[in-house]
Amino acid sequence: MLTFEFMNKMQWNHPKPIDKELVQQFSKSLNNLDSTLAEILIQRGVDTFEKAKSFFRPNLEEIHDPFLMKDMDLAVERIEFAIANNQKILIYGDYDVDGTTAVSLVYSFLSDYYYQLAFYIPDRYKEGYGVSYAGIDFASDNDFQLIIALDCGIKAIEKVDYATKKGVDFIICDHHRPGDEIPKAVAVLDPKRKDCDYPYKELSGAGVGFKLMQAFANKRSIPFEKLGPLSDLLAVSIAADIVPMTGENRLLAYYGLQLINKNPRPGIAAMISSAQLKKHELTITDVVFTIAPRINAAGRIESGLRAVELLITSDKDTAKEACKGINNNNIERKELDKDITREALEMMAAVSNLDQLRSTVLFSEDWHKGVIGIVASRVIETHYKPTIVLTESNGKATGSARSVKGFDVYNAIDACSEHLEQFGGHMYAAGLTMKVEKIEDFRNAFETYVAANITEEQLTPAVEVDAYLILSQINDRFFKVLRQFAPHGPLNMRPVFETRDVLLYGKARIVGDNHLKIAVTIADGSAIIECIGFGLGQYIDDIQDKPFHITYVIDENEFRGKKTLQLLLKDIHIE
Repeated sequence: MLTFEFMNKMQWNHPKPIDKELVQQFSKSLNNLDSTLAEILIQRGVDTFEKAKSFFRPNLEEIHDPFLMKDMDLAVERIEFAIANNQKILIYGDYDVDGTTAVSLVYSFLSDYYYQLAFYIPDRYKEGYGVSYAGIDFASDNDFQLIIALDCGIKAIEKVDYATKKGVDFIICDHHRPGDEIPKAVAVLDPKRKDCDYPYKELSGAGVGFKLMQAFANKRSIPFEKLGPLSDLLAVSIAADIVPMTGENRLLAYYGLQLINKNPRPGIAAMISSAQLKKHELTITDVVFTIAPRINAAGRIESGLRAVELLITSDKDTAKEACKGINNNNIERKELDKDITREALEMMAAVSNLDQLRSTVLFSEDWHKGVIGIVASRVIETHYKPTIVLTESNGKATGSARSVKGFDVYNAIDACSEHLEQFGGHMYAAGLTMKVEKIEDFRNAFETYVAANITEEQLTPAVEVDAYLILSQINDRFFKVLRQFAPHGPLNMRPVFETRDVLLYGKARIVGDNHLKIAVTIADGSAIIECIGFGLGQYIDDIQDKPFHITYVIDENEFRGKKTLQLLLKDIHIE
């Protein structure tokens, strides 16, 4: 990675150049695709005609055989045994978007073939994350003999043992990293198991649940088309859980987005309507910022059960009514997010050695547990360091961790696990629980680990530039191909371009909350394009009389039925 630094600015990182002859050959094989776009494809590992065909024309026939996942045969056998013996099955999932969409997916599909089903979402405040003793007791007390746990359970060693003693079997469908020991469940489905040969390792929790339903359908000779209506839930799960947008995830998200745009289930349609989106076609970004927060708000403020009820209903009026409550939850969540973020930043401002610290660990017993993950992300926007925000719940300190690009916060927490009672998660997001009196010891251990393992580059916000571009390259044909790079997400983000030495065309103005609205051109005035830079109003004076450099993504603006191309500016540099 080549890095160019500008004084007091974000880093602009550029990939290493690819041999021009290789790019030209690849471009030619793709019907003379623009060489810049061909180069970006090669950077992303799409470097043959067959890979490009799969990338631009996702085909469900390329989906993997679910029985390649370890224990899948055991899981299907146990479900079939439950059905044959009229046993009650409890569909259990975490309270976040991935968990509730996973429960909705499995419950929706299985309920077409079996009636002895119920679903369970743990209470965020009384039970905490993942499989709970209370949930197992509920199953036992109500004669459920099988729990299918979704988006959780991979570390529930003692809880699975407890359930076994009570006569309750477990099928675990998880996608988090396992610990040293695997729970003694009937089946443990997790592509991240070291002994699992499943070809794609980055499924979401709902994705693992989908593979279980695919295997169940295969065993019963149920046509694959019957699984199609589940793809909208998969798209929401994949988008919200920020898993890599590659392989099966991208394939499933592609078809899920089509369903959301053409014929969404009533619950998703109600959320789109309540968000008052005026776009004809939703993107993954729209899912992340409009649908996912509403689903999340139910579990953060009231109960994740409300989200599942909304997502599984087939009645439009019921969905519309349920969505009102979830909208109210989301409004409350926004207010809490705003207030607690302000308090967190004020707390940081009082830290005397803030500049020397390489990490942030904040605690307040009064903060709302439902929004601390969001607050951790907000804090990173201001103080770019691995961040953990903790609050008190049921006498314990519980919290959420978020990380910066390239730094594995899960490994950092794992290195400090002697101070913890429970933790789990991914490279960039994790949850953890400890005794309140252990916070200071954990904070010191976490800071020590981060300081020893993080680089200065990882501590500097950066724009990852995909390619240089000249303004004259930007036209409708170029954008038409660029749109087909979607759906976007980690490892397939929207391509970011850099153009150097542009000039201001006409007047610059500030709109909204410090957003820069300009048009740019080149020296001969042969190319002019509108731009919007969110939060970049501070540059308005600097760009008046001199050339400047911009990084941006290309977008389409729709106004009064007319569509025009515009640049969404990431950053501006003036030499």
